[in-house]
Amino acid sequence: MRVVVRALLLAFAFAVPWEYSLDLGAPFGNIARIAGVILVVAAIPAVLFQGRFRNPGPLQALVLALFLWWCCSAFWTIDQAATLIRLRAYFQVIVPVWLIWEFCDTPMDFRDLLRAYVAGSWVLAILTIANFASLDTAAQVRFAAEGQDPNDVARFLDLGFPLSALLLLAESRRLWRWMALGYLPVGLVGVLLTASRGGFLAALVALCGCGLLMARSHLRTVITGTLSLPFIAAGFWVLVPHETLIRIATIPQQLEHGDLNRRLNIWSAGWQAFRHAPFFGHGAGTFVQAAGMAPIDTAHNTPLTLAVECGIVALILASAVLLSCARSVLATREPVRLALATAFLVWTVTSMAATVETNRTTWLLFGILALAGRLANEQPELMDACFASGSRGAIAAPAGKIA
Repeated sequence: MRVVVRALLLAFAFAVPWEYSLDLGAPFGNIARIAGVILVVAAIPAVLFQGRFRNPGPLQALVLALFLWWCCSAFWTIDQAATLIRLRAYFQVIVPVWLIWEFCDTPMDFRDLLRAYVAGSWVLAILTIANFASLDTAAQVRFAAEGQDPNDVARFLDLGFPLSALLLLAESRRLWRWMALGYLPVGLVGVLLTASRGGFLAALVALCGCGLLMARSHLRTVITGTLSLPFIAAGFWVLVPHETLIRIATIPQQLEHGDLNRRLNIWSAGWQAFRHAPFFGHGAGTFVQAAGMAPIDTAHNTPLTLAVECGIVALILASAVLLSCARSVLATREPVRLALATAFLVWTVTSMAATVETNRTTWLLFGILALAGRLANEQPELMDACFASGSRGAIAAPAGKIA
């Protein structure tokens, strides 16, 4: 039964990056939501059949505390309907934190999760490139997979870079190695096509981490890639619309003199709303109402969203969640530590210019970080063997103990 749940968990991780590109409408929702529901339906009897469940770790306890605080905000919210909708969304997206912890037992399970996410990122990149190829490039500047927001696409693709670099180091099978290596240029093309300035900055952070990671065992590959950068840049200049590249090139101007695409105005309005209810907030899902923004707006800043909606208490709990994730990363060894630290840094950078607490990728990443930290403590030798350069495709390992 647990084997079936793990297979469904991999299918879920594969679907998360491109979830919005396949939406079946009400009452089913997008592909990741459907996969998540099926996963939960299978997980409940699996736990009951086992007769016990794994003791929760610090992350699971903190995420539960944060969710309960979000629920408490329903008692003082300024918009009951918006809060109830947001609570439903929160419940759906945080479930992977528990499922990964409960059903992944070995370093191979961890590596399979990374494979699934990178494979899903491949799909997202291909869909984005296909969108570019099918449209009139003279009439459009930004491109994204059907149903996706360009900024979200860039962020999801960025998270795949350090994970693919880690797989490139560890995989011995040619298919997986080519999948990991090929994602780096394909994913970068996808990020550039979105014309997301924040996504491009995060991509630079991710690629720097990838370079450091691969330099440990693939120094020749890194040198070759560095020398080929002028040719790659020339290829981008020919293939990517100039208007798209020009938008990305406005990053210094926006940082120095611009309003960050109206974000400064939104943040100012959010700050005023926070000052009116600093301790408890205005209720989960009520940022636009509290800040007096248009319904289509978002805070474009995750800490500000939490502060306005659920106050300082939510900020403290969210900070504790991040500290728990950082602790899990530090518990791992190289090269896993560098790859996960890069992914965590990419998430942190993008969260400052986007609202990401309702994204499944956020909680999927946090669940992966917590799992890595646990396995590094429980099975350090097997983790080292699994992610040694060119390790064998399968490593025998006993199932993790369930306490």
